[in-house]
Amino acid sequence: MKIEALEKLQDFVLMDPPGIVTIRDPRKLRDEGIDRLVHWAVFGEADRKALARWLIWELGRQAGIYPASIHDFYLAKGRGDITERFTVPAINLRAMAYDSARSVFRAAGPRKVGALIFEIARSEIGYTEQRPQEYFTAVLAAAIKEGYAGPLFVQGDHFQVSGKKYKDQSAGEIVAIETLILEALEAGFYNIDIDTSTLVDLSQATIEEQQRVNCEQCAHFTAFIRKHQPPGVTVSVGGEIGEVGGKNSDETELRAFMDGYRRALPAGLPGLSKISIQTGTSHGGVVLPDGSLAQVAIDFNVLKTLSEISRRVYGMGGTVQHGASTLPDEAFNQFVTHEAIEVHLATGFQNIIYDHEKFPAELRQRMYDYLKEKHASEWKSGKTEEQFLYSTRKKGLGPFKADLWNLPEEIRAPLRATLEEKFGFLFDQLQVGNTLELVKKYVPPVEVKKGLEDFGVKKDEGEDVSDLAD
Repeated sequence: MKIEALEKLQDFVLMDPPGIVTIRDPRKLRDEGIDRLVHWAVFGEADRKALARWLIWELGRQAGIYPASIHDFYLAKGRGDITERFTVPAINLRAMAYDSARSVFRAAGPRKVGALIFEIARSEIGYTEQRPQEYFTAVLAAAIKEGYAGPLFVQGDHFQVSGKKYKDQSAGEIVAIETLILEALEAGFYNIDIDTSTLVDLSQATIEEQQRVNCEQCAHFTAFIRKHQPPGVTVSVGGEIGEVGGKNSDETELRAFMDGYRRALPAGLPGLSKISIQTGTSHGGVVLPDGSLAQVAIDFNVLKTLSEISRRVYGMGGTVQHGASTLPDEAFNQFVTHEAIEVHLATGFQNIIYDHEKFPAELRQRMYDYLKEKHASEWKSGKTEEQFLYSTRKKGLGPFKADLWNLPEEIRAPLRATLEEKFGFLFDQLQVGNTLELVKKYVPPVEVKKGLEDFGVKKDEGEDVSDLAD
């Protein structure tokens, strides 16, 4: 492979012997090269895209960044080996993934944050047009850009079974989730939240029967993950006992789910590291007619009670809170106080981008016009325009992905700065500063090498990568 033929890349990347990538000049790589590579990795033609993704994977290894599972870290917390109090933020980057991830790392760096997860949900993969490999590559490139070194936790969030599709054709829906799991594992997602809570049947007479299909299918997918996870890696798997936006979870549901899950999981297999519950939130918040968000009443005591049981009885790290990014600022430290192990954050970051004073009004209007045309069926009777746009604007992010990525630097820079400020605030409130070395103690690197063929490039096509410079 002739890395020297890569125009303007040979100054900071060396490939000698063939197939072995070395960072020649880390500063030049961060200042110049990685921006070009990640753009190719997302928007390039097929061969260029695949080669760029492989290079970023290799450059990440050289920079000391490794895809990792948070499983052992969470179990250590569950055992009481880790006494520090914190709640791990799991961040969904729906828009401008590379720039947004850069803001995360810029906020994390000076705070020495290591307990941090990037994630994307099954639904988000669709409407943001970010397949797992693309998403992982964007986050990894941002880590290289900002000089991060350490474990990189990327998570499949809400790998959710559709209740309707499962009812109509259960085998097909199971295969769909298994296929997504394989794609995510191959990309470097070593943390996967299985959401079979859609299969809870509240019409059943007992809690055990209500949770039975939920826990049995969660056990099935856990076993599937264990069969296909990389050697040396125990993927962190999360379960869910209550659909977000539904009734609040309680102890009887937790015990019914976990006891049934344990019975269904094949003997000898590691189980869940955490459990998602419902405490009163909803994804994206509840939108009022004027477009503002309604106040949400969270039962934080549910988090604390179920976290204590999940640790003491079942050896997990604790409970997980979904749908929290639009909560008032004063709420976030409560997750630490009430011992949630993880909190999921998404819509608030999307809102920062859409509503930023520097965001081009012309682009926003084009996106809104698109939503009114393509998603008119979702504008239900009684909804104001503000409610409709707020609830659907996430679906404009995929079709306008290139427009967002290609905004001029004079617009992207202030967007990054505002996001960085928000991430920094969250890290402080969730008390994850100075966790990098602690995480490394429980999550050492496991080498997962990949060749060009793993990124879709046949060996005979990869003999000369000079066409990347065209």
